[in-house]
Amino acid sequence: MNAPLSPRRLSIRVTGAVQGVGFRPFVRKLAVDCGLIGHVLNDEAGVLIEVEGARADEFAARLREDAPPLSRIDEVEISALARRGGDGFEIRASSKSSRAKTAITPDAATCPDCLADMFDPKNRRWLYPFTNCTHCGPRFTITRSLPYDRSQTSMASFDLCTDCRVEYENPDDRRYHAQPNACDACGPTLSMEPAEIVRRLKAGEIVAIKGLGGYHLAVDARNHAAVRRLRRRKARDAKPFAVMVANLQSAQALAEIDPVEADLLADRSRPIVICRAKPETGIADGVSDGLPTLGLMLAYTPIHYLLFHAAIGSPAGTAWLEAPQDLALVMTSANPGGEPLVIGEAEAEARLSGIADVIVSHDRAIVVRCDDSLVRVINGAPAYLRRARGATPDPIKLPRAVPPTLALGAHLKTTVCVTRGDEAFLSQHVGDLDNAATYGFLREAADHLVDILEVEPDRVACDLHPDFLSTRLALETGLPVVKVQHHHAHLAAIAAEHRIVDPFVGLALDGFGLGADSKSSWGGELLRVNGPAFERLGGLVPLRQPGGDAAARAPWRMGAAALHALDRGAEIAARFADQDGAALIAAMLERGVNAPETSSAGRLFDAACGLLGVKPEARFEGEAPMALEALAERPRVLETGWSITADNHLDLRALLAALVDTDPVHGANLFHGTFAAALVDWTASSLPAGARFVALSGGCLQNKVLAEALVAGFEARGLEALLPVKAPANDGGLSLGQAWVAANAAL
Repeated sequence: MNAPLSPRRLSIRVTGAVQGVGFRPFVRKLAVDCGLIGHVLNDEAGVLIEVEGARADEFAARLREDAPPLSRIDEVEISALARRGGDGFEIRASSKSSRAKTAITPDAATCPDCLADMFDPKNRRWLYPFTNCTHCGPRFTITRSLPYDRSQTSMASFDLCTDCRVEYENPDDRRYHAQPNACDACGPTLSMEPAEIVRRLKAGEIVAIKGLGGYHLAVDARNHAAVRRLRRRKARDAKPFAVMVANLQSAQALAEIDPVEADLLADRSRPIVICRAKPETGIADGVSDGLPTLGLMLAYTPIHYLLFHAAIGSPAGTAWLEAPQDLALVMTSANPGGEPLVIGEAEAEARLSGIADVIVSHDRAIVVRCDDSLVRVINGAPAYLRRARGATPDPIKLPRAVPPTLALGAHLKTTVCVTRGDEAFLSQHVGDLDNAATYGFLREAADHLVDILEVEPDRVACDLHPDFLSTRLALETGLPVVKVQHHHAHLAAIAAEHRIVDPFVGLALDGFGLGADSKSSWGGELLRVNGPAFERLGGLVPLRQPGGDAAARAPWRMGAAALHALDRGAEIAARFADQDGAALIAAMLERGVNAPETSSAGRLFDAACGLLGVKPEARFEGEAPMALEALAERPRVLETGWSITADNHLDLRALLAALVDTDPVHGANLFHGTFAAALVDWTASSLPAGARFVALSGGCLQNKVLAEALVAGFEARGLEALLPVKAPANDGGLSLGQAWVAANAAL
């Protein structure tokens, strides 16, 4: 027979995302279940608990196992205290004695309990479009500053009714201290009934709908004419649209969804997940514009659920939530002309009235613009293409504590990063800095992130390129500026999130970054990284880029550059006779006029596309390589397709020569397989003895075929390939790498 446990008193410090997520009532309930006395409170470091009783050790073990769904426990520190007895267990008032070390949690999809409330005709929140609780709903997008109290959010103007206040103040209620708590008696209201919204969508109208981090432009995804009209009005010719469906069952009717993709779709962050589309689904051709993939996301706010509910006749109960539905909605961000997301009512009227047939708003203000996150499963794991709603501002743990640093990204897919101690916080996706409005959004995102983290940066990091608006903003801060070479930042981001502190070798593969000499165009780089320093071990043998940046939108020009590199420039005019200016491009290449060299992997992809006739003209960044990837289902290797020069550059002219007279499908398979094999061979031959891994980053790593071939190739050599996980491989992850380099630099 076991001896009875001896009562003991423990002090337990819990750090992580443990405030504003129902952690204190969870602790109270767990303590009562274990028959313990003591107290719990929030303070500047997280949550502090004291418990006393025979089952104190059981309590400590269950803290991690049973924690609330939105919490994230980073550390639990336990120490023994002298027993002092007492009665009961209480939640004490928060201690705010010094600067907080906590943060706001990301927005989260509506939880099953709230859905049950919404679709129960006997519940007082029946069909209420702003239902939430401690386990779900808006967080980041409604918060102005810390502490995370209602008065600091856009819910401050809504006074709790008696029933909601009772919930808010009852530690046994799941809405205890749920700052967005509300009902139809005291909370926000929607400007149009869901049934009327659905009627308009089914009639083919474009509807702007105010959501969590901005407005969406919505149309019926099965209505070909509506999709074409949306593209025309939004001036978005070809870039794929995201499609929202009611549930996983509806998604499975449209795409081949593997278990990892299914988990991602149903995750509380509700990202857009790129999946393999099924044939003959009825989805309009214009949604993905010829690509074999479909960007899918599930409903994540009460408003979304009410639309799908209304579409099937508004049944009582929740059984319908698990049944497949025909309704599929294009849900694309309302940001015309590459501008930031629309978030306010007046702004919506001014900027969307020429696009949307009707605008649906509500009176809960959006404090923070935040787009939908976009992910793809690569090598069996999620990879962010855009990190935003549902992920921001979850921190990335760094290898060690560093000085407070602000980093501002580059030009494309810009994000902000702020470090605090041993954590890095990436902002939501800001976008391409092509206009004053997006530059303003960059400032807005930086100011807000610094404010909610209560950080005072002592340095700012930016790209080496002097003409980027992000560089200008860095100079305007008045802080010491650390300029970080583009590809160094790509690989430093890998070091930051994989917690690498020793020197390592990595491949950075993307479209463009200014070289270390502040003159060259880089993009296919083999680097040895050592904290704030790096050494270029080699690059791709350069191709000329006729017309400079214009070649990035005209892959046929890079095809012409490939012919020139193969000493076949005389063939350019005839081969590209259907393109305006082919003879002029041939002459530019021959004379070396306005045709700078680039080692870019992105432009190498474009060259392959140009030679194979795949998207000679690109309507958006990356369109041609995406189309080329879609053709590559069985990559194969041309063993003679590459060589390594005496100065350690990778020469792929033999591969390009093999593409000149082949068909697109064969060429796509040959290009992907050979390029991956060549990169593995080149990198492996450049590694120091005893190396165990290779870091991989840059926008080309979003290519699933290439990335998975590289991982397999390095594994065959006994090497682990480290891919980005928590930050995008593209320029959306640059600010993380910049912050890590700058934080380790001597000022």
